[in-house]
Amino acid sequence: MERVGVIGAGAWGTALAEVVGSQGRPVLLWARDPDLAAEIRRDRENARRLPGVRLSKSVQPTSDVAEVARFAEVLLLVTPAQTLRDLGRRLEPLVPDATPVVICAKGIERGTGKLTTEVVSEVLPGRPLAVLSGPTFAAEVAAGLPAAVTLACEDRDAGAAVVKALGSPTFRPYLSDDPVGAAIGGAIKNVIAIACGIVAGRQLGENARAALVTRGLAEVARLSAAKGAKPTTLMGLSGLGDLILTCTSERSRNYAFGLRLGQGLGQEGGSGPEAGPRGIVEGAFTAQAALELGDALSIDLPIIAAVNAVLSDSSAIDATIAGLLARPFREETA
Repeated sequence: MERVGVIGAGAWGTALAEVVGSQGRPVLLWARDPDLAAEIRRDRENARRLPGVRLSKSVQPTSDVAEVARFAEVLLLVTPAQTLRDLGRRLEPLVPDATPVVICAKGIERGTGKLTTEVVSEVLPGRPLAVLSGPTFAAEVAAGLPAAVTLACEDRDAGAAVVKALGSPTFRPYLSDDPVGAAIGGAIKNVIAIACGIVAGRQLGENARAALVTRGLAEVARLSAAKGAKPTTLMGLSGLGDLILTCTSERSRNYAFGLRLGQGLGQEGGSGPEAGPRGIVEGAFTAQAALELGDALSIDLPIIAAVNAVLSDSSAIDATIAGLLARPFREETA
């Protein structure tokens, strides 16, 4: 597999296109906005989403999604999680049955509580399905700095082929057979990152943040077990690795969004869940969907519930934190 199609010209989609293109492999990068595709073609740079990164000649932008579907031997879906269903329906008659489809979005579908793997399986049935997830910042990946990710695929042969197509000396995909676990870890870590940002904004200390990361991982574990994921996935790059990075850096959109909330700055100024200069804050959409999924599975998710409550009423931050701290003591492994 040599030809790679990337659906989505945000920061992460552009970075992934450059990872592949820098190895000399041909890449088509789809932008929904024809003007953006034209800008990237002219300037060899996605100045809107990934400024300062010069794109390789192997990366060619387009706004024709059918062209990408016909071209690609591997197709990466790098659009927001809430758009995957409509996008998949659009792609279904265009993507050959043998083309591996790699989900690079992180989230849970609102209204259905379905994981990205479940959504894509419904709208693009029969294609080999993989999840790409792990601790990465787009700018570092595009600059060629070392990074490692999980590539989760139940079809080991298809997964190995995708690893070969995407991998490079500085971008290292580790193969897993647990796409469900990878999808859950990638989704929930964004919600926990918002919680960590709120705690930092309220200046509650590093101890509190460490507790949130640890207890947040417990919530990931409960959801993962209920959905049939493997416990070992949580300790990997798409679980603990991604959680640590997202919850400890202001370069994380979700953490920065929570930080603003904790500082009392609200959701305005391009840091809200709507698409702003830094992209979409997926955790703000995932919180409600994850809570609905937890309720359906009878799973207690107190941190996710707290984030959802704050998103519904940011003035209630202190009361929400007090409610978390007033929860009964319990066994750690309960």
